[in-house]
Amino acid sequence: MTAALLNSSITSLPLLARGKVRDNYAVGTDRILMIASDRLSAFDVVMGEPIPGKGALLTEVALFWFDKLRHVVPNHLTGEDPESVVTQAERAQVRGRAMLVKRLKPLPVEAVVRGYLAGSGWKEYQQSGEVCGVKLPAGLKNASKLPEPIFTPATKAEMGEHDENISFDRMCEIIGRDLAERVRAVSIELYRTAADYALSRGIIIADTKFEFGLDEHGTLTLMDEVLTPDSSRFWPVEGYVEGANPPSYDKQFVRDWLEQATVGGQPWNKQAPAPALPAEVIEKTAAKYREARDRLLGA
Repeated sequence: MTAALLNSSITSLPLLARGKVRDNYAVGTDRILMIASDRLSAFDVVMGEPIPGKGALLTEVALFWFDKLRHVVPNHLTGEDPESVVTQAERAQVRGRAMLVKRLKPLPVEAVVRGYLAGSGWKEYQQSGEVCGVKLPAGLKNASKLPEPIFTPATKAEMGEHDENISFDRMCEIIGRDLAERVRAVSIELYRTAADYALSRGIIIADTKFEFGLDEHGTLTLMDEVLTPDSSRFWPVEGYVEGANPPSYDKQFVRDWLEQATVGGQPWNKQAPAPALPAEVIEKTAAKYREARDRLLGA
């Protein structure tokens, strides 16, 4: 396995942004080199320790889904080799963990689709019987499958801030009703297609988030990452029981450890810096990501 990459350092291209996981570099005015690091964030705080192999694994899974779903909506991939735009010395940082993509005008909303009641959706349902303004039937439990997938958009948060769930009407105010309705329809179709496939591989996709942009012609285009363990809640079919939190392929293992972690004898307050992750937590998290990849793509 190649060395873990916490932060890339590509000096031959201008750095546009360093996100929670991805480092984005400008390639001319029309393309972006997206490098998936091995960083991991939980509770919107980036951990100080990398998860070896995570970035390459996320890239492999995202490329798989971009290809599988390209009949639903165009995506941002250029088809060009990411290694072709960096120097020979920088290629090791790019190999297997990068995408060379079209530069788009990103929509300022995240397109969240939920097929099951979990996480913040479950908490909100218990209080109001709704999730992001969508009325749901009475009597649902934690992890219940919803009668139909629901679209629950969110605003994109700045680094270190929490995304904020919004109503569909609010999304219409932000980007316009026609575009909002197109995003909703495409997102639900993407989710249904992916969830059906994943179920055939023994994985339940409880919920996921998509990001979209517009190209120079105004074409709606799927961007960023898609249906990875970072952007989705994956549950193994054999561990699923309605009414309980199923075991998960996402970052739940790290979150559970952090909930019990202490700093200076006090419970961690979920502010940076995060407590140092033990080697056992790092390895078990890496193993979860590998298992999700192996199930979806075939070992």
